[in-house]
Amino acid sequence: MKTFLSGAAIVAAALYPMSSATAQEMDHSMHQQSEQSAPIDHAAMGHMKMDGERAMPAAGSGTSRLPGTDAMRGAHLMTGDWMLMAHGYAWGVYSNQGGPRGDEQASVVSMAMFEASRPLGDGARLRLRSMLSLEPLMGDRGYPNLLATGETAGGVPLVDRQHPHDLFMELSGRVDVDIAPDTSLFVYGGPVGEPALGPAAFMHRGSARLNPEAPITHHWFDSTHITYGVITTGIASRHFQVEASAFRGREPDEERWGIETPKFDSWSVRASWMPTANLVGQISYGRLKDPEVLHAGQDEGRLTASLSYAANGLAVTGAWSAKNRLPGPTLNAWLLEATYDVTDRHAVFGRYENVENDELFPGGDPLHGRIFRVAKGTLGYAYTIPLGGDVTVALGGSASLYGKPSALDAAYGDNPKSFTLFAKFALGSS
Repeated sequence: MKTFLSGAAIVAAALYPMSSATAQEMDHSMHQQSEQSAPIDHAAMGHMKMDGERAMPAAGSGTSRLPGTDAMRGAHLMTGDWMLMAHGYAWGVYSNQGGPRGDEQASVVSMAMFEASRPLGDGARLRLRSMLSLEPLMGDRGYPNLLATGETAGGVPLVDRQHPHDLFMELSGRVDVDIAPDTSLFVYGGPVGEPALGPAAFMHRGSARLNPEAPITHHWFDSTHITYGVITTGIASRHFQVEASAFRGREPDEERWGIETPKFDSWSVRASWMPTANLVGQISYGRLKDPEVLHAGQDEGRLTASLSYAANGLAVTGAWSAKNRLPGPTLNAWLLEATYDVTDRHAVFGRYENVENDELFPGGDPLHGRIFRVAKGTLGYAYTIPLGGDVTVALGGSASLYGKPSALDAAYGDNPKSFTLFAKFALGSS
């Protein structure tokens, strides 16, 4: 299964652009808390108000933005000038994928996220973040996920499976410096990080927080969320963010336990718009150098646009991407996903995807290289039980149906169906 790295419960002082006066108030508050090294109420911090309005937006993966009301929670502690945060979960999933090419498997996905932030004085802030996963224990073939493609296992293309992710998901730092009220310059980077490309990675979005399967459009939108070697700089305000990245374009290799040699052979730019605390839009473009081992010698131009909304227990993301192989075809993908908290305990979620894919058949197959437009629709339910403190368990399941041309019936069957059952133990929000 795809690693479900936590959505970042990012400390407001480290990431939210704010005025110097607000930063000074934050510094004073942090010092008061540090005298007792008391736990922090992240619900209050994550929805900290500025000038009578909700802080906006929340931090997503890398330097991406999420609606301020979509901030995920972790356990916080003040010690001296440092604010520490931890978030994580162990997600046990049984997946049964239907049709002739389907498979079944039980998997456990685990994640640990640690963050430390502090003021640097004169309107500057520092944040250090690490994200780790034991997903490599799952094996190099990952878990079954019908119509998903991307990367390899033992040199063989992974088709109808989701590849595992690496032990080191992120090792990064970020510095923000205020240059005007509610406006700051920032620099982000590290040996493992995420460039300014696409919406926040799916495991960070509230709209996907209870869906146990990776999107089949993952390699159209957010496959760069683990990149070896990233540096991003930009300007951020309460309502706009413009940024540019240099990074390594090649996707992670099959050795999931180590850190690959960073390089800067690719670039991206992204503009984000946050008109209210509840809405974030972005448009981005990246030029990736030789990103996929299955398409050696082909660069990629990736254009994405997305909108994310969160309010009153509802989180929704809609996105579009055009992946242009250079040289080669342009493949389009669409995604719409949502999670709705009916009550504090009951939640429903869903996702619909439509994508043009040319990797469904390996070399030597008569259909190899042909482009097929396929679709997947998923609906699910989860019941969350508090276990004490910041720990919860979400119990639930999902069911999926697929759309495809008749040319794929021989491989996939007339009407394949899939389902999952899961238990997600989480520190912080589920």
